[in-house]
Amino acid sequence: MNTTTIDGTAGASANAASADPRSGPTPCTYSIGKRLSLLLAVQTIIGLGVLLAVIYAATWMLFESRQQEELRGYSNVLIEVLKDADADGGEAAMVQKLQWLSERRPGNFVQVHRADGSEMYRDALPTFDPGTAPTSELRFSVPRADGSAPLQGRLVMDCSRDAQYGQRMALLLVAATLAGGAFVAWATFWRVRCSLRPLADLASQTRAIDVRRLDQRLALSEPIEELQPLIEQFNGLMQRVERTYVQLEGFNADVAHELRTPLANLIGHTEVALSRERSAPELEEVLLSNLEELQRMAGIVNDMLFLAQADRGVKARRGAPVSLADLVQQVVEFHEAPMEEAGLGIDIEGDAQLAVDEPLFKRALSNLLGNAIRYADKDSRLCVRIQQEADGSVRLWVENCGPAIEPDHLPRLFDRFFRADASRCELEKPHHGLGLSIVAAIARMHDGFAVAESDAGRTRVGFIMAV
Repeated sequence: MNTTTIDGTAGASANAASADPRSGPTPCTYSIGKRLSLLLAVQTIIGLGVLLAVIYAATWMLFESRQQEELRGYSNVLIEVLKDADADGGEAAMVQKLQWLSERRPGNFVQVHRADGSEMYRDALPTFDPGTAPTSELRFSVPRADGSAPLQGRLVMDCSRDAQYGQRMALLLVAATLAGGAFVAWATFWRVRCSLRPLADLASQTRAIDVRRLDQRLALSEPIEELQPLIEQFNGLMQRVERTYVQLEGFNADVAHELRTPLANLIGHTEVALSRERSAPELEEVLLSNLEELQRMAGIVNDMLFLAQADRGVKARRGAPVSLADLVQQVVEFHEAPMEEAGLGIDIEGDAQLAVDEPLFKRALSNLLGNAIRYADKDSRLCVRIQQEADGSVRLWVENCGPAIEPDHLPRLFDRFFRADASRCELEKPHHGLGLSIVAAIARMHDGFAVAESDAGRTRVGFIMAV
């Protein structure tokens, strides 16, 4: 119940509250569409709830303001009527006037007290209970014609109809809030499912990729900005996988081919030796031949194991900085015999101090020198160059005069079992084609890479090692 004084000052206003729902524990896997739908529905309910609560409060304030206006207007009428009746006939006339007005305004309840607190007039019991029914009340004073203390009046108006309107409006606003949240949830879920359809297309394209279709790439009919980086990364990954798989297939085929020859030699020599009785020297010769083939197979297996370790990211164990020229000299001395046999000379140019894994460095350089000796022109000179780069890295390469390598073959020169020209492989000095692959692996183990150039009858093969 709200009360105001005679000057018409209004009382309190209505308040509304909305609950903030708590989400349950997040599962390990969830649906993006359902989660977005739930979040947006909750946000919509909260937003609409606050907005409609403000609208409800403003509407109820308008109801109260109208009620007070009606009370003030009716109280002014009562005051004027009672003043005239007091002047004409005193309290009896005033009571008569109040009874007459009560019959015409059944929705109001009027009570008048004298200055001493005694009741002068009270309406008969109205159709509503002023103590429990929703009402609005106004108190007023009526001055007496004889100048005595004024009468004190109480005017109560039945507001049940406005309260019913308010309840209906509240139910309507709550229903609108829930309906808005439900619509937003459904619309969001439908929109998200449509928006995520490209992801379903990508998933189906991914499922279609297998070993027989490694050339398949992901693509969307309409490029999506958010998904394009993922598609490009995946396609790049598939390109690397395809290249690695092709290399692996070629590597397996090459390994089988390289091992098949010594195995066939072993089997043939053994079968020939067992075909008839052999003397001890003949059997010894067969065993020596078989030993050479076995050593060749062991070399292939050891090189393959080394390359496998390098591919797993094993790093070189670097020691203290040493003179690379000194290490080169040690390797050159090891190759003096084959160089003299081929009539080759050698020059060592430059030097650098660098921390390296000495055994690995010597092995890489030995492979480079062996490759250069194998293909160098007779009676020419080799050159080992060591150069310090501006960033602190060291470039080392072995240069020889000989047939140029085709530009198309240079990028594959460090592939396993690759030979630019099979006719260049000397039958009397067979090699299994892993030497330069090992050079590239050792360069990677030193955080570097292998390089090769060939032009104007000179070939330069080497590697760069980081500090």
